[in-house]
Amino acid sequence: MKTYSLKAGEIDKKWILIDAEGIVLGRLASIIAMRLRGKHKASFTPHMDMGDNVIVINADKVQLTGNKRNKPNYWHTGYPGGIKSRTTGQILEGKFPERVVMQAVKRMLPGGPLSRQQMTHLRVYAGAEHPHEAQQPEVLDVRAMNKKNTRSA
Repeated sequence: MKTYSLKAGEIDKKWILIDAEGIVLGRLASIIAMRLRGKHKASFTPHMDMGDNVIVINADKVQLTGNKRNKPNYWHTGYPGGIKSRTTGQILEGKFPERVVMQAVKRMLPGGPLSRQQMTHLRVYAGAEHPHEAQQPEVLDVRAMNKKNTRSA
């Protein structure tokens, strides 16, 4: 008996909507990464882009456990002495809080051209509105999956 591998025309992509309000960032990112790759499907094929399109709303209200809000994030401008840093808390309260979720998901995917293609199927919004109502996304309740997904303060 041979293992069946899907063809490109047989892939069925869905739209998933996830509300990130009050959900722990690492647990949220692992669920999103699994959905983007398509590992939740029985017909998972590692070399194909067969994951779903994921919409994340309320990314500015994601929770961090421990002291991760004070963890510095570094980047380099490309100029000599151009190392910069900003804490995760500053990024969440700043202009682009959705970058925290995007970076967490990106780091949970394997590196390579296929992962970069799969990251284009992720849309993250800081507020509760999103422009993808026409796709009729299915709501995925991450909060109900496990009681540890929400941080009890």
